[in-house]
Amino acid sequence: MPNSKKNNSSVPKKLATRPATRVDLAKVEAGVRLILEGIGEDPSRPGLEGTPRRVALMYEEICAGLHQDPRELIHVIPAETHDEMVIVKDIPIYSLCEHHLLPFAGVAHIAYIPKAGRIVGLSKLARIADLMAKKPQIQERLTTEIADLLYEELSATGVMVVIESEHMCVEMRGIKKPGSKAVTSALRGGFLKDPRTRAEAMALIGRHDRG
Repeated sequence: MPNSKKNNSSVPKKLATRPATRVDLAKVEAGVRLILEGIGEDPSRPGLEGTPRRVALMYEEICAGLHQDPRELIHVIPAETHDEMVIVKDIPIYSLCEHHLLPFAGVAHIAYIPKAGRIVGLSKLARIADLMAKKPQIQERLTTEIADLLYEELSATGVMVVIESEHMCVEMRGIKKPGSKAVTSALRGGFLKDPRTRAEAMALIGRHDRG
């Protein structure tokens, strides 16, 4: 399960240079009308008449991560000396699979070992996971993006991110396997190098380290 591939840290830089644009609601509305017509529906009938607008507003909300840099959420708490493991687990996340535009949802577990007392508020870790999930994504990339962001911005001794989620593209179409879960992990620094540190974190979040 551990992701031992060293990342070239390009992901957060791409996020930082992404233009701060807004969702084009009119364009999304027009697209939804075309989809409804394409599947044989009448977008002007009662019940669907307001659907294109509702869907456009929904996408504006669930894709908010496209238009905000998550590094804006990181504020190091001054004058701290804590250098032991910090874990926030069972953070609910909701994202949109970029392959079929169907949702996947689950929980994220984030652990990090601060360096030189560089810690952030616990709520910031949850906010970061929430924001970075709010865009067309794949779970594997989301996991590494969160890990890389925290490892680089906090100059942490180590970071571990584990995400468990259920994908509607697996459950309601194609292979149709409801209840199946995907588990991904990304390890950086001490969590990657030291099996004992990794095992301790896995035990604390309630998962078994498999190597």
